[in-house]
Amino acid sequence: MICKVINTDKAPGAIGPYSQAVFSSPLLFVSGQLGMNPGTGDLVSDELSGQARQALDNLCNIVKAAGGSITDIACVDVFITDMKKFGEFNSVYQEFFSEHKPARAVVEVSALPKGACVEIKCIAQIK
Repeated sequence: MICKVINTDKAPGAIGPYSQAVFSSPLLFVSGQLGMNPGTGDLVSDELSGQARQALDNLCNIVKAAGGSITDIACVDVFITDMKKFGEFNSVYQEFFSEHKPARAVVEVSALPKGACVEIKCIAQIK
C-alpha cells in the first residue's frame, strides 16, 4: 500500500504532526478541518455558522487538491462543542451537501483546538 500526502495552500496547514490528507488509492482520508482562514491560520468567526462554512470550504479544497470533488465524499465526521447548535450546523452543511448526502456522524466534544466550535473530517473515494 502506497500512501501519498496531500497538501494545498487553499486550506490551513496542519497545526500538529499530521497531514492535511493522505491518499491511499482509492481512498482519501482528510484530517479534521477547523474554520480557519488558510492565509492567516486564524478562526474566521466566533460563530459556529462562519466556522462551519470555512471548515467545509477547507475540506472541499483538500478533496479537490487530491483530484476529487464534493460528490466523491463518502463519509463525514463532525465534532461540535455545543449540540444545541446542531440545527445551525445542519443549515450550513446543507449548503454544501444538498443533492449528494454522505454518511455522517455529529458528536459533541468538550473542546477543540484553537477554541474552535466545530471540526470536520471526511473520507472520500477518488476515482
